Amino acid sequence: MKKTLFLSPPSFEGFDGGAGSRYQAKREITSYWFPTWLAQPAAMVPGSKLMDAPPHHLTGDDVLNEANNHELFILHTSAPTLANDAKCAETIKARNPKAMIGMIGAHAAILPQSVINSSPAIDFACRNEFDYTCLELAQGKPISEIAGLSYRDQAGKIQHNHERDLIEDWDSMPSVLPVYHQNLTIENYFIGYLLHPYVSFYTGRGCPAKCTFCLWPQTIGGHRYRTKSPSVVIREMAEGKELFPQVREWMFDDDTFTIDKPRAVEISKGMKQLGLTWSCNARAHVDYDTLKQLRDNGLRLLLVGFESGNQEILNRIKKGIKLDMAREFMANCRKLGIKVHGTFIIGLPIETQETIEETIRFAQELDPHTIQVSIAAPYPGTELYAQAMQNGWFDNSVLVSGSGIQTSSLRYEHLSADEIEEAVERMYKRFYFRMKPILRIVREMAGDKHMMVRRLREGQEFFSYLKERKEISRAHKVQAAAVGSQA
Repeated sequence: MKKTLFLSPPSFEGFDGGAGSRYQAKREITSYWFPTWLAQPAAMVPGSKLMDAPPHHLTGDDVLNEANNHELFILHTSAPTLANDAKCAETIKARNPKAMIGMIGAHAAILPQSVINSSPAIDFACRNEFDYTCLELAQGKPISEIAGLSYRDQAGKIQHNHERDLIEDWDSMPSVLPVYHQNLTIENYFIGYLLHPYVSFYTGRGCPAKCTFCLWPQTIGGHRYRTKSPSVVIREMAEGKELFPQVREWMFDDDTFTIDKPRAVEISKGMKQLGLTWSCNARAHVDYDTLKQLRDNGLRLLLVGFESGNQEILNRIKKGIKLDMAREFMANCRKLGIKVHGTFIIGLPIETQETIEETIRFAQELDPHTIQVSIAAPYPGTELYAQAMQNGWFDNSVLVSGSGIQTSSLRYEHLSADEIEEAVERMYKRFYFRMKPILRIVREMAGDKHMMVRRLREGQEFFSYLKERKEISRAHKVQAAAVGSQA
């Protein structure tokens, strides 16, 4: 077995672009998801090590200290970070010329040749569901025989092996929790709407929804939800409770954990028996009775993508949700005392200033406990990316700024990229600078000293984020004016 290092490379300060984030960008407050995509193959390779640099504030020198300790280096990369990650690969190769270095992640899965060509230090890229591909690399299987692998041969030519089938037997997949325990400091991971410390992980992969913008189902996981059985999940949770007694909330990060309602309910019963508080991703279609059973068995919060307040936009992105369905869902959650973190996207196809206003008013009407406002990100491999290419919607190819903050790479006939970016700040302000959210935050702070300290820190980060976003928009306008005057 090759000595293997799984690495999420150093990046922008505060950048949540590693192997668990759905949007590779710096957040409005300090946010780090667990490196699930790296941890799963690491759990399968005996003696391997996982380094998640950004949450642990590890530098390039820290990575180089490991260069001669390993033979195989598997780096997670993304569309915004490939150039940075390629440089990291080059520094490792310079220190250890015999090192075998490759990339995993959605970007590598969709554009393996482009990823390998980004640097002569990159030897391979893993496509599709890459867990067993990583295992076979570590086992030393001949590289030409490893399914799902693209690689640079001895002549310098890039070869693409045959595709690898999706994993069907998820009960045989080892738990990532021991990997977390051995390699990570879980207190370094923050999500503003989750209790701290928290732990997130997958109990399966794939999502039957067809949202045109969603990255993972269209690049790695597929549209069929393949899962671990409830008994295996509950056994892993019992192990997790022993490993991490300090954890206050467990987050099931499956794309849509509630799609299989009977399974979700059965797992929730096991969570109650273990005395664990939990949360999960959900669609706004879960009925009242199911919500009540989940609540009664320890569910505290649901993360729900509402995306837009305009029905035509929802139809075009194939969300499969009606606005009235979302209203009923939120009313049921409020009645049951289930907190909701609502996510919204600005800049989806046919967006205008009028539809942005509809989304802002819709978010205020739904009034989830907290919100996240993202910019539509056309990642390669998604239907949104294909639509943008076909219709000429690209303003530029930059998904994040030089500091890691998300920027708009799209623009439409009646809406510029600058207007999309400015709308993010406007929506945050109009949602949070109301009496209801302010009172919620004050009540949280008054009832918990630790929450008071946390919310004060997050408030400072939030205003710094808005200031930085405004500076980015101002710089874009200056740049656009300069280009216009030259023309």
